[in-house]
Amino acid sequence: MAESTPSRTSVKDLFDLSGRFAIITGAGQGIGLDIAHAYAEQGANVAIWYNSNSEAIQRAEEICAKYGVKCKAYKVGVTEEDEVRKAVDSQVEEFGGHLDILVANAGVAWTVGPILGNDPSNPDSRPDISNYENVTKTNIDGVFYCARAAGVHFRRQQLEKPTFRGTFIATASMSGHIVNLPQMQSVYNMSKAAVVHLCKSLAVEWAEFARVNTVSPGYIITEIGNFVPLEQKKQWHEKTPMKREGYTHELKGAYLLLASDAGSYMTGSDIIVDGGYCAP
Repeated sequence: MAESTPSRTSVKDLFDLSGRFAIITGAGQGIGLDIAHAYAEQGANVAIWYNSNSEAIQRAEEICAKYGVKCKAYKVGVTEEDEVRKAVDSQVEEFGGHLDILVANAGVAWTVGPILGNDPSNPDSRPDISNYENVTKTNIDGVFYCARAAGVHFRRQQLEKPTFRGTFIATASMSGHIVNLPQMQSVYNMSKAAVVHLCKSLAVEWAEFARVNTVSPGYIITEIGNFVPLEQKKQWHEKTPMKREGYTHELKGAYLLLASDAGSYMTGSDIIVDGGYCAP
């Protein structure tokens, strides 16, 4: 394997992303949008993908103005492989023919409770199977499709320049490591555990041309959690050693570390950022 140790070793230089191109899925708001800000602030050009939140277009314009980089928003459905592949290919061409970073961040929550429903006397109380399909297609298939599309470019670029290493990062969850209480969300937990193990496996499979890692957030204040009652959130706080939810900006450092040369020897890693929830 060709040597890929970064030639710049000062802390400032190691975190510099100037001239690099990153695609971030699920970046119209929440965690993905803060990742976009972090990368743009460090000099990267960024494509932010959204599904239904068209405000992402304005958010991209704001990033351009604030950091002086190129940033555009694209409506891309991560559950369709052909759509993902075409989007990656066209954006790589648009942004100069190279792809340095792809963050597969898009995800959806399981919001319908136990898989058998809440009424033991009524089998029809089971959640519709479409809920299962929506979570697995977005959280698992979406990551897989993004990896396939990005990996082709990472491998091509390494053949052209042996010292190149692409960076693939997926947003997993502490729910891929533990079983949350009090909410019943077996399908979500399964999906995030699959993301962690897929990325560990790809880290080995892609070692010659890319680094592959995951970030596992705990309870973070985002729009995805708006459906949760306040009383349930209070139980989350009680079970979290730091006694609160996290903010999206508290994840910036983890994603920047994994995307930059500061993390050049990290692959197959999962960074848990959960206020200590998984520690006990």
